[in-house]
Amino acid sequence: MKAKILYGIASIVTFLILLVSCTEEDYSLGDLTAPSNVVINTEIVGQDAEHPDGDGSGNVIVSVTSDNALAYKIDYGTSSEVNLVPFNGVATKKYTATGLNNYRIIVVAYGKGGSSSNITKNISIRSDFSPDPQIVTDLTNDTSKTWVIDNSVAGHLGVGPWSPGSITPEWYAAGINDKADCCNCFYTATFTFTFVPASGTFSLDVATPDGAFTKTGDLAGGLPGIPAAGDEGCYDYGGGSSSFSFAPASSEVADTAPSTQTSIQLTGSNTFIGYGATQKEYEILEITPTYLYLRAQGTETGNAWYLKLKPAQ
Repeated sequence: MKAKILYGIASIVTFLILLVSCTEEDYSLGDLTAPSNVVINTEIVGQDAEHPDGDGSGNVIVSVTSDNALAYKIDYGTSSEVNLVPFNGVATKKYTATGLNNYRIIVVAYGKGGSSSNITKNISIRSDFSPDPQIVTDLTNDTSKTWVIDNSVAGHLGVGPWSPGSITPEWYAAGINDKADCCNCFYTATFTFTFVPASGTFSLDVATPDGAFTKTGDLAGGLPGIPAAGDEGCYDYGGGSSSFSFAPASSEVADTAPSTQTSIQLTGSNTFIGYGATQKEYEILEITPTYLYLRAQGTETGNAWYLKLKPAQ
């Protein structure tokens, strides 16, 4: 018995010695020097002596080089969305705002242990775009046309991932007349698109007789007058007017996807389509004289919103 006790004590002592020796081991993260010599190179497609701002496609090839960087993040200067750059440090960006525009590209280079360095570069690029005339006709009737949310069909409001590989409301699709009890303003708001052929200009007038359908705070996307706190519902809003233009869709979905590859680009901060938020770009997935199906990047990170509209009676 004494032998067993002595053996047990010896085992415990050995374990404690090993435990102490393990806790005293030194660890090192190594050299945490931040990436250096970070350089942004931009190749504006079609740029030459006669076309200093590119060929009008809006395409730019962005490449990043540095010493000791393990990964890059890039802000193209068009939104708050930050994108990962492929491991080779080369990415292609399509700028879709029509005309000549200036952008500031910001790159963050990450090194060991989370160390980082950043750099910026300003570019000017031109984007030219002429929409399919049939889209203009269907949307505006070549003069003026008013649309409303089509509560008679399922999926008139939908949510899915904001991804080129998914253009369906796979997370949520509203049922027929789904918001009538809580938020009937969603169905009474009107959106009038006007085209002036003589000047080639477009405008949108939003009327909200029963308020704007939205969430509050950040999810309202800065729509003026909406309170800072509250649930999804109808909020007093006086409507608004702004110009808009057509642009190539920036979602980069495949040409074979069910999309017209054309977007409605709003200006200002007091107009919206369907959901009360100051989103600027609404991709036209499908349009006929009696049906308008839109997709927009939601104000919640990673979300896409889907909206189905019909002509007002």
